[in-house]
Amino acid sequence: MAEARKIIIDTDPGQDDAVAILLALASPELDVLGLTAVAGNVPLALTEKNARKICELAGRPETRVFAGAVRPLTRPLVTAEHVHGRTGLDGPELPEPTMKLETQHAVDFIVETLMAEPEGTVTLCPLGPLTNIALAMIREPAIVPRIREIVLMGGGYFEQGNVTPSAEFNIYVDPQAADVVYRSGAPIVMMPLDVTHKALTTKARIERFRTMGTRVGTATAQLLDFFERFDEEKYGTDGGPLHDPCVIAYLLKPELFSGRQCNVQIETVSELTMGATVVDWWNITDGPRNALVMRDIDAEGFFALLTERIARL
Repeated sequence: MAEARKIIIDTDPGQDDAVAILLALASPELDVLGLTAVAGNVPLALTEKNARKICELAGRPETRVFAGAVRPLTRPLVTAEHVHGRTGLDGPELPEPTMKLETQHAVDFIVETLMAEPEGTVTLCPLGPLTNIALAMIREPAIVPRIREIVLMGGGYFEQGNVTPSAEFNIYVDPQAADVVYRSGAPIVMMPLDVTHKALTTKARIERFRTMGTRVGTATAQLLDFFERFDEEKYGTDGGPLHDPCVIAYLLKPELFSGRQCNVQIETVSELTMGATVVDWWNITDGPRNALVMRDIDAEGFFALLTERIARL
């Protein structure tokens, strides 16, 4: 078997973040060097706790969890309790974590890890606002050429926004941070709403987790039951979009996804379109093609992978 791919998951759990973390921890192809928590779906005090809860649910309490940015670079924090519930992980009853939170700041961990590991071996997997990643790049620009890839969930083009008409939540929370990352020159793979809205947690798909009869399978079904209720009402669909696990699924089976290289810029000035991802899908401009923007997903293949891996935990 090939050497496991080294990744850092930057996250703001969130039910969909939780499922992404479970998928990563269930996959021997991935070496999770650490989880770095950021304020986003809920405040940092909850996101770092939720990350530890999920590691313990997966039976992986040795996973290192670091707390990072408590707020965006320049703007007030916007959260999403109306989607994720008061705790961010509403649904199952998960016990308070007993594993320790690392004392090192998440940004320091990102910088030190990228500088210590061989160049081009560490992939960053941001599942929330890009504050921690941007702060690491600002603090030590030398990390940028050392990054193998940044595979992130954020933005939208044909499906423009889910928190405003123009902006997806992760980018909207900290557009200035997203601007730093997209301008950095690091290789980016972007999982926008265009993909994630095709990965719907239908009742039949959720039932696959429930019928596993395991603690992790049951908790996953409960997480998704709670998570989908908001989007089902909003969009009138059977199920809600399962955003963040697309990032991890891409690392495991990139053939599930298709897209193209595009120039992507972030709106940071207009309050009307703040956080919009301006994707030059048709290559109208001569801007650098700084992101591989995904548009389509094999949804059945994606859920087959997710079900098979969660059943291992």
